[in-house]
Amino acid sequence: MVRGKIQMKRIENPVHRQVTFCKRRAGLLKKAKELSVLCDAEIGIIIFSAHGKLYDLATKGTMQGLVNKYLKSTRGADPDVEDRQATEKQVQDTKMEIDVLKTEIDLLQKGLRYMSGGGTGKMTMDELHVLEKNLEVWIDHIRSVKMDIMFQEIQLLKNKEEILRAANHYLNDKMSSQYAFTNIDGPVMNEIAYPLAIQNEIYQF
Repeated sequence: MVRGKIQMKRIENPVHRQVTFCKRRAGLLKKAKELSVLCDAEIGIIIFSAHGKLYDLATKGTMQGLVNKYLKSTRGADPDVEDRQATEKQVQDTKMEIDVLKTEIDLLQKGLRYMSGGGTGKMTMDELHVLEKNLEVWIDHIRSVKMDIMFQEIQLLKNKEEILRAANHYLNDKMSSQYAFTNIDGPVMNEIAYPLAIQNEIYQF
C-alpha cells in the first residue's frame, strides 16, 4: 500500500502530536548517530519539546564544545567575548524597554489627570491617539473578563438546574411508588406523615 503524503502543518490532536514527536525525535537522533559514524562527522542536535523538555545529542565530545566550535567557525570570536556582547545587548534592550514603559506610564497618568480635570495644560493629538488606543485595549479586556464571568455563572446555574431536575425526578418516583399518585397538591402534602426529604449529599449545593 502506498503511503499517503503527510500535510506539513501542526497536528491538532495532542495525543497524535506527542506520538509523532517521540517517533520522529528518535528517528532524527538515530540518523544523526549513523551519519556521525559513517562519515566521521561531529553532530550536535538540540530539541525542546512543546512542554519545554530538553533533548540533545553530541556525537563527539560535549554539546558545549560543539557550540564553542560553532561560534568560533562562524564569527571567529572568543566565546567569552560573545557572551559579554550578548549580555550588553540584553542590558541595552532592557533599558530601551524600560524607557518605553516609563514614557507610556507618564502618558497614561497625564491622560487620567486630564480626564479627571486635575491636569494642567492640554494633550497633543498624538497623546490623545495613544490614550484612545490604550482605552480601547482596556475596554476589550474588561469585556472579555465580563463575558468569562457570565459564562461561568450560566454554567453554574445550568448545573444547579440539572441537580434540581434530578431531585424532582427522584421525589416524583418515590411518591409514585409509595402513594400511587404523581400529582400532589397542598392538602395531600399536609396529610403525608413523612416529609419529602432526601439525606443525600448529591442534591446539596
